[in-house]
This record gives sequence, C-alpha cells and structure tokens, in this order.
Amino acid sequence: MGAIQIVVVLVLLAIVGSLGTALYFLATGQEGSDKLFRSLAIRVGLSVALFALLMLAWRLGWIHPHAPGR
Repeated sequence: MGAIQIVVVLVLLAIVGSLGTALYFLATGQEGSDKLFRSLAIRVGLSVALFALLMLAWRLGWIHPHAPGR
C-alpha cells in the first residue's frame, strides 16, 4: 500500500473511533456534556480534512480515479 492509502485508512479509523466515543457518551447519559459535542466536532473536522486530502492527492496525481471492474 502506498503512503497516501495508509494515511486515508488511519484517518478513517480515527473518524470511526471518534464516532464510537460520541456514541459511548450518548449511551451513558452524558448527552449534555462537552465531551459528546467535542467528539462529534472532531469527527466532522476529520471528515472535512479527509475530503480535502483526497482532493489534494487527486490534484497532485498521487491517486487516480478508476471505473470499477477495470
């Protein structure tokens, strides 16, 4: 796997981890806590950063789109 693929997988795992943390705080009844909102904000920030990284990698030619089955 290339370096960009490893970074994408790590960011996706961080997004899922942040979502799991928010789910934990929601399930334990800490809905009003700042921890819930902070973990959801981190997830949104990571998602936007991942999108920007993918657009930058595509623009620089590090990744190439392809049709399924090719």
